[in-house]
Amino acid sequence: MALEARPLLWLALWTLAVPARSFGKDADGGWRRPGPGAPAAVTEEEHCTVERRADLSYAEFVQRYAFSRPVILQGLTDNSRFRDLCTRQRLLASFGDSVVRLSTANTYSYQKVDLPFEKYVEQMLHPQDPISMGNDTLYFFGDNNFTEWASLFRHYSPPPFSLLGTTPAYSFGIAGAGSGVPFHWHGPGFSEVIYGRKRWFLYPPEKTPEFHPNKTTLAWLRDTYPALTPSARPLECTIQAGEVLYFPDRWWHATLNLDTSVFISTFLG
Repeated sequence: MALEARPLLWLALWTLAVPARSFGKDADGGWRRPGPGAPAAVTEEEHCTVERRADLSYAEFVQRYAFSRPVILQGLTDNSRFRDLCTRQRLLASFGDSVVRLSTANTYSYQKVDLPFEKYVEQMLHPQDPISMGNDTLYFFGDNNFTEWASLFRHYSPPPFSLLGTTPAYSFGIAGAGSGVPFHWHGPGFSEVIYGRKRWFLYPPEKTPEFHPNKTTLAWLRDTYPALTPSARPLECTIQAGEVLYFPDRWWHATLNLDTSVFISTFLG
């Protein structure tokens, strides 16, 4: 081997030996903490039944998905800056003293509880108790003070697709492994995972799922899902960090956070 080629060989070997930066200690934004792990039922789906698209035009979005079926969008926006601002350390530094509103994890989110963001993160952000009912499970999603959180939201780039006559509104949240919202429906929207993974279950408006409104998604997955026939199963997929799920108007959906997850939705009201 020529002497001048050896430095290149050593450089190549060193590059292979060093982990990629995105998989270092900050890959999860500091949200994965030591302690009890996620409940056993918290797993990804066996087969994703929602299309993934990385090359979707607005015309095709409107024609094929906007009013008829969900789709997972990839690579349409770059939210690396927003992701950097959503690490555990940075959010606590910026919003630790801010009061956030928690909602119960039942279909109609009956109860609301206000407390400092730091207290929620340090004391309540833990894996879902499999035997807890929805009205006994509190987590942070949706009820954001837009004025107080504006310094964060202005760095978020929503999907570049809109629907005529709608106005976008953000819903930001952080939740522990195994938590989620049971089946419900509302207007159309997008949901992006910033850290962690989120499993979705979706039914079209004309197909009401079998569920108890006060049981958690985790309980539904454990008790009801295994008995469903193939034709009765929902569309489902696990949304990875950086992916965006679009769901049309009035589609039933339930969510299950597979890790401690940071996420933001853009509702088209």
